[in-house]
Amino acid sequence: MRIMFKIKQPKLSNDKLSGFTIIELLVVITIIAILAAISILSYIGLSNRANEAVLQAELANAKKQLAIYNIDHGFYPTSLDAKYCPNKPTSDTNYCLKFNSGSTITYYGNSMAYNLILTKNNVSYGVSADYAPMNITQPSSCPTGYIPVPGSGTYGTKGFCVMKYEAKDDGSGNAVSTAAGFPWVNINQIDSTAKSAAACTGCHLMTEKEWMTLMQNVFSVTSNWSSGVISGGYFYNGNSYNNPSSALAADTNDTNGYAGETNVSGRERRTLTLTNGQVIWDMVGNVWEWTTGQTMGGQPGLSTDTSFTFRGWSDIDTVGNLAQNPSPATAGLMDVTECDSDGIGQIYSYSKDTPLRGFIRGGNWGGGSCSGPSSLYLARTPGRTDSYTGFRVAR
Repeated sequence: MRIMFKIKQPKLSNDKLSGFTIIELLVVITIIAILAAISILSYIGLSNRANEAVLQAELANAKKQLAIYNIDHGFYPTSLDAKYCPNKPTSDTNYCLKFNSGSTITYYGNSMAYNLILTKNNVSYGVSADYAPMNITQPSSCPTGYIPVPGSGTYGTKGFCVMKYEAKDDGSGNAVSTAAGFPWVNINQIDSTAKSAAACTGCHLMTEKEWMTLMQNVFSVTSNWSSGVISGGYFYNGNSYNNPSSALAADTNDTNGYAGETNVSGRERRTLTLTNGQVIWDMVGNVWEWTTGQTMGGQPGLSTDTSFTFRGWSDIDTVGNLAQNPSPATAGLMDVTECDSDGIGQIYSYSKDTPLRGFIRGGNWGGGSCSGPSSLYLARTPGRTDSYTGFRVAR
């Protein structure tokens, strides 16, 4: 006899039959997204660090090669050929520079100095004879009215922001960077320093190293030279020819570089372009600009000096001992010292002077050929004010 057993299946509750709730799914998706984001950021971070390590290593090796070339020949190469071998002033394939990172290579050099820059994935590193490889990447953002400036291996500067226009008083004693209005003048170096620090978080009066970095940058852009060739023709030096005989407001239109000028062609263009395509107004001419530089003696000049005078940088026989060498030759640009009367600027100095002096830069509306990015006036005490000296803020 066969006995049949019927097994009764247990009933499942509605809770057991249901899947994840919408809230539970959202929590899981959010956790997965967070983990994915962390993984991506970690990968990007590792990739960036690896990229930077390669750029530093390649620049360190290049620095050694250039140092040996300098020992053998007594000068640095002024240019490199397509294979990155020194080809001027003496060609030497024994000291070719090796780059395997797929980066963009930029080299500026003269007999005394060089600036070598590698850029990859929007990261730039630079090296010079005086500084080890360092990150010179320009800032990703700047305050309103400021522009980014790539740093320089020559001067050991990281990327920074600088006022696009000379500092203006907003009417409440605040330093702002706007095209409208006239430059803030009748302010001394001491007060310029204080007003710069109050302009924004991290802001300061432009330093000498930052000025030299900016100078090197604009010198290396062909469109800033009348001939379209670096060191060829003249360098545009803005509102410097006393026509009109006053400072000028700027313009929001960067293509109107002759705004306010009587002569709307030639040397009087007031705009200069940086290597990153940014435009700066009135770095040359309009009004002198204080930097943080100060000195008590040690000025460049002539051994026969009896008073202050303007002179070309290449005419100096006493180099002085300023902590930041202000000579444009240190910018590493070929033949730049041969253009003293062609818009690069001159120095007003007295090699035997000893009182405390503050640095002013660029020239004013009546400076003529004495105005230029390398212009340096060393006869002012830090407390001196006048109607043709202002300042510019950096961050």
